[in-house]
Amino acid sequence: MSAVFETHQSTSPVILAFPHTGTDVPADIWERLNDNGRILADTDWHIERLYDGLLTNVTTVRATFHRYVIDANRDPAGVSLYPGQNTTGLVPETDFDGKPIWKDGEAPTEADIAFRLANFHAPYHAALAAEIARVKAIHGVAILYDCHSIRSLIPFLFEGRLPDFNVGTDMGRTCDKAIEAATFEACAKAEGYTSILNGRFKGGWTTRHYGRPKTGVHAIQMELAQVSHLATEAPPFDLDEGKAARLRIVLTDILNRLEALASTLPR
Repeated sequence: MSAVFETHQSTSPVILAFPHTGTDVPADIWERLNDNGRILADTDWHIERLYDGLLTNVTTVRATFHRYVIDANRDPAGVSLYPGQNTTGLVPETDFDGKPIWKDGEAPTEADIAFRLANFHAPYHAALAAEIARVKAIHGVAILYDCHSIRSLIPFLFEGRLPDFNVGTDMGRTCDKAIEAATFEACAKAEGYTSILNGRFKGGWTTRHYGRPKTGVHAIQMELAQVSHLATEAPPFDLDEGKAARLRIVLTDILNRLEALASTLPR
């Protein structure tokens, strides 16, 4: 089995996490996906490319496996992030449109889920936790910025069109208020874009699990509407280089603000 995560170590107080950009699916799992599942539609397409090179000396941790293998941004206990709302689980049974992704009789069993927790989910989070500890040891603080994207129109998950920038801090619990304010200010002032703070997406398990401001570990999630950077939110999900270049300016501003804030945060 190939490596289930990729890590780039560096010295910035900011860490970028990419739990949903991976497209690797082991052959035995691939055989169990139906034609709809094999589209891998719910990938965070090209997000690692979008952030590449925006911040010098940034540490990155990226899951290489697809979220249909197991979702690296879900509670390993299977607890819903959004009780009472439509969502997808630790190992999804459907895509974001509520359509089945597994062949009849091939949905993952409890044994499958346990195996994937141990061999995919846990190693990714062990790597992420190690980098958070390493960076915090250097700076006294660490800022985890969890990188995501999603289609702007998904009636199964939310009404209407999603804003371009969806900032999540679990209602201010996962980071210092200065981090939340600086991030959202950069989004709000970005001309031609829409933004929201703690709207439909308030931060996934990664943000909520690691974000402990009182311990010096701050976490924030950025969910980008894919219309902001893709040529189309449908196959082949190509990156629009013009849109991406414009968006990268805003994302660079955000990351620079966070890095500058690090030295001012309580130890």
